[in-house]
Amino acid sequence: MLTGETGAGKSIIIDAVSLLLGGRASSDVVRAEAKSAFVEGQFLLSAALQKQIVPILEREGLENDAPEVLVLGREIRAAGRTFSRVNGRTVNAGLLAEIAAPLVDIHGQHEHLSLLRPKMHGAFLDRFGGLRARRQAVAEKFRQLQSVRRELHRLTQDAQQIARRIDQLTFQVDEIHAANLQPDEEDALNTERTRLANAEKLNQLAGEAYRLLVEGGDEQPTAADLLGQVSRDLSALLRIDDSTQEISELAESIVYQLEDLAGQLQTYAEAIEFSPERLQEVEERLGLIYHLKRKYGDSIAEIVAFGEQAQAELDSISHSEERIEALQAEELALRRELGTLAAELSAARRTAGDELARGVEAELQALGMERTQFFVSLERTPADDGVFVGDETVVCDETGIDRIEFLIAPNPGEPLKPMVKIASGGETSRLMLALKTVLARADDTPTLIFDEIDQGIGGRIGGVVGRKLWALAHSTDHQVLCITHLPQIAAFGDTHYHVQKTIIAGRTATRIAPLSGEPRVDELAQMLGTLSDTTRQSAREMLAEAKLS
Repeated sequence: MLTGETGAGKSIIIDAVSLLLGGRASSDVVRAEAKSAFVEGQFLLSAALQKQIVPILEREGLENDAPEVLVLGREIRAAGRTFSRVNGRTVNAGLLAEIAAPLVDIHGQHEHLSLLRPKMHGAFLDRFGGLRARRQAVAEKFRQLQSVRRELHRLTQDAQQIARRIDQLTFQVDEIHAANLQPDEEDALNTERTRLANAEKLNQLAGEAYRLLVEGGDEQPTAADLLGQVSRDLSALLRIDDSTQEISELAESIVYQLEDLAGQLQTYAEAIEFSPERLQEVEERLGLIYHLKRKYGDSIAEIVAFGEQAQAELDSISHSEERIEALQAEELALRRELGTLAAELSAARRTAGDELARGVEAELQALGMERTQFFVSLERTPADDGVFVGDETVVCDETGIDRIEFLIAPNPGEPLKPMVKIASGGETSRLMLALKTVLARADDTPTLIFDEIDQGIGGRIGGVVGRKLWALAHSTDHQVLCITHLPQIAAFGDTHYHVQKTIIAGRTATRIAPLSGEPRVDELAQMLGTLSDTTRQSAREMLAEAKLS
């Protein structure tokens, strides 16, 4: 239990836990003149929680040496930036929230509002009945149906728009197909264009080189003649001095290479074509490729890929009638399959709803609402395009076919009505506690925090609430923390902490200290009113009564 005067800082504790769970952070929580605020929490994980959380930690590389220990941290900078940490490593807030989700369930005053939102009632019921897997199966099948319906809508849209799209795709496919592009064609054409544009110069250079090698000029020996003379002189030299054999062989080899060079030059020169007509053809082909690149991609490969995609879409649209018929058949089958799954979920919900109602009514009876009736209403809405359930078609979404709402009748003789319309503040508090008590038996969240659950209830019922919270902690595997202003509730705490605002070095600070013995008696007595022997005796009696629970 946590107690203290209003404004002492009890809400700061809840806010700190909310931050650890990935809640929204604001720089307003940073103390004036401080650079940042930091909160850290250590959680001991049960074997069941390790199965849930450790795989996420391993996936993200956040595992700890001790798998049963999880350390979460949150830092909020005064400038507005926030940092989330898991086992000392920085993560984003979304991942922190994913990891922390199964650890703590906070039921503050604002949680009463969840009971007043019918959209939340289905989540309460499915959580109680252990129906999350069935609900997920319905959601998956519903998404399949939605996907089919979206494609059907696309294919059955305005006929003129489809016709225009067919014309566009046909033109694109024909234009790309007619070009008959080859993978390395552009590079080859650029090379050929350069050669054709410089044909005269190339022929001149090759011819000049050839003449210097083998033809010569007026009274000018050729390179072949000169090299031949060198080779003959070296052969004569070799006959006199056999140590020049390598030199002679090298000269002879060069003669042969020169003859080969001359032959290649002659062949190259003869192959050079000065053809304005072919140059024009190459220019036009490159112009076509440039035109297609501007429209369909930066390379021939991208142009071809664009054409293939356009052809695939064209095939799909051109065969839309056959596709529409197939999708309509698939939609019909999915409506039947989804209807079957949703009907099975609905039947399970009715069973769980009856059990939940009995449990809540029993809890309400102990909380002073003996004659209150509680009922879980499951309604369906007919729709021509809905899913098939028996002989009717009904609306279905990701949650199923049921519109779930909690109904109550606090007073005998009054009909059941939506809880949101008739529950008073005190009744809502007790309804929430009754629901949470029943739900906790099927809830594997290890820590439950109740923030001022005593809102709207008096001392007589407060004792009952305290006993319920004590039973919740001792009959299940839950750790229960409670912030309260009622001593009748606080007396049932196994451990009692006092939250107090103090002034240290001129600055306000909040301190939390455990209470036991006479200090605890004094705290409960002050919660009853003026500290006196009478209130102290009442406090002792409350503690004694709580110990007998």
